[in-house]
Amino acid sequence: MIETPEPSEITVVREFLEALQASDTDRALELLSPAVVYQNVPLPPARGIRAVEKQLLGLQRLFTGFEVVHHNIAANGSTVLTERTDVLCLGPVRGAFWVCGTFEVHDGKITLWRDRFDFVDFLLSFVRGAVLALVKAVGGRGTPSPSI
Repeated sequence: MIETPEPSEITVVREFLEALQASDTDRALELLSPAVVYQNVPLPPARGIRAVEKQLLGLQRLFTGFEVVHHNIAANGSTVLTERTDVLCLGPVRGAFWVCGTFEVHDGKITLWRDRFDFVDFLLSFVRGAVLALVKAVGGRGTPSPSI
């Protein structure tokens, strides 16, 4: 089987999500266009790199960790689609929820980042995470971690 190199647009998106996972906001911002638009649908979009930076820093203050589990990633020209599980951590509580992301990449910079997720699933992921953290805290050794 011949492996083909990954399109550069996918590489940019992977590097961006890896930077977020590493809490490296400066590196993540380097991969964004100054006129980037970021939206967690159905919330209103953040327009421009400073507005996105403000949101990212706010999320870093609120959550103690962020992880990404990639399920699928594909590119069609400048458009990159991701299917992934995002994990947000609040201390010992881990909320794992499904996300579908659309990215537009031009000249090596992300110009659009739009994530879609089910808000009820997002909230329930933290309920599940809190229950698992509580069970573990009261002696539930060997309790499985939330499935992703």
